[in-house]
Amino acid sequence: MEFLTADATLVALVGAFGGIALGLAARLGRFCTLGAIEDALYGGSTLRLRMWALAIGVAVLGSFSLIGLGLLDPMQAFYLTRPFSILASALGGLTFGYGMALAGNCGFGAIARLGGGDLRSFVIVLVMGISTYVVLSGPLAQARVWAFPNEGTVTRPNGIAHGLEALTGLSSIAIGLAIGLLICAAALWRGPLGSAPKSMFWASIVGLAIVSGWAGTMWVANTGFEGTPVVSHTFSAPVGDTILFAMLSSGLSLSFGVGSVVGVWLGAFIGSLIKGHFRWEACEDPRELRRQILGSVLMGAGAVVASGCTIGQGVSAFSLLSYSAPVTLLAIFAGCAFGLRQLIEGFHASAE
Repeated sequence: MEFLTADATLVALVGAFGGIALGLAARLGRFCTLGAIEDALYGGSTLRLRMWALAIGVAVLGSFSLIGLGLLDPMQAFYLTRPFSILASALGGLTFGYGMALAGNCGFGAIARLGGGDLRSFVIVLVMGISTYVVLSGPLAQARVWAFPNEGTVTRPNGIAHGLEALTGLSSIAIGLAIGLLICAAALWRGPLGSAPKSMFWASIVGLAIVSGWAGTMWVANTGFEGTPVVSHTFSAPVGDTILFAMLSSGLSLSFGVGSVVGVWLGAFIGSLIKGHFRWEACEDPRELRRQILGSVLMGAGAVVASGCTIGQGVSAFSLLSYSAPVTLLAIFAGCAFGLRQLIEGFHASAE
């Protein structure tokens, strides 16, 4: 059957391998985007925000090491070969971040929570996956293309390190490794992360999971026969792909994204069992469910416009120092901060 071809199976296994690592990091290492922003803004702790920075730094070091060793061709990576639109990155990121605050989790976080038995996250995952495809290739696809045209060709990798190489004549690999080291140093400098080895470990695992995606899919692309794309982890379109595969597997092929989504769920499930935190949870407040559904719709749409989510743009694209990554990540943080502030002020107003 088509979905059991050798190359498709291999890339799905590569995705599942990294996905399991990400799921374990979410449950055992408390690696969470929304949690990191909440802690920094309202909890007086930057530990989990610094974990994000360390994960990005490790991913940058690993990815540019692969490029230097000839194990990754940057011109085969989607994030470096698409034209950069600051408007799409900013608006998509803001929409995604605001939706993340309303939903109470990003796509990755929702899958991880689902692995712990949270049925509310099941609703978030389903609605976000459907919303993604509505904007990506469904009824709103033409409107998206009209509003955010993605035309033109890229003749060289469209990223920060390669741009600096053109300006300075220095090696893009050396520039990328230097930037990766600076990000790691900033994450560890005079903060709580340096004295938290467990958090450092799981942040590094997240970065290495991203690197494993690039390395594994590049290897399959070079040795296989089916022209598989070179990708790493993201949780926007792959969520929709997984829903479609669950319904139509006889007519679809396995993919890295499907393996990644299933891997995160499995890793989170294992992690919740290890910690003894697995328990079934459901939404008892219709207003909360309504807010989560709206947030999921916004996340799906925003991720398509920005070409990625917190993991896709925030770590995978950042690992290659794509121009879109820092713009999208900052916009996601800004949108999330606005949404959290709105929710908290609303709660205060209702209490009064």
